[in-house]
Amino acid sequence: MGKIWCLMGKSASGKDSLYKAILAARPWLKTYVMYTTRPRREHETDGVAYHFTDRDAIDAFSANGRLIESRTYHTVHGPWTYATVDDGQIDLDCGDYLMPGTLESYGKLQAYFGRESLVPVYVEVEDGERLIRAIRREQEERAPRYAEVCRRFLADAEDFSEEKLLAAGITKRYNNDNFDRCLQEILQDIVR
Repeated sequence: MGKIWCLMGKSASGKDSLYKAILAARPWLKTYVMYTTRPRREHETDGVAYHFTDRDAIDAFSANGRLIESRTYHTVHGPWTYATVDDGQIDLDCGDYLMPGTLESYGKLQAYFGRESLVPVYVEVEDGERLIRAIRREQEERAPRYAEVCRRFLADAEDFSEEKLLAAGITKRYNNDNFDRCLQEILQDIVR
């Protein structure tokens, strides 16, 4: 039976870069593409980082019993939903997966696939550094959304509180103050 390595962390903690580097170093890991109603960023391709969809499609997945988990964020630009759907992408009889997620999605994936199938990979970065990274990333957009950066930063403090991390059983953390060192520590743990 395969495992789902769930890569989590607050916004701008380096999850996207680590995700790509882990997959390059562990090519046997399979991936899952989530669904979202948020607008596509300029550099994103539909079906690669996300399946960009609308609320009606998410509701249809739910009505058909295929919605594993979803969460809606009330952003300054309106509600954005992120969802994991049972669409055939995940088959734990066929191998291991690397999935980015949140603490909330981690818990719901555990409930759906079984606690023994999920392995948390929690990445953290000092808050000041995270905020600087988030602003720099947003500056690269044609129409920067700084208010959304601030909303996410504040929401992360609650979403990834120490109490919630401990309640989810997450005790190991990977500090991403040095990318190469952090990556090597994660790769030491992700083995077949």
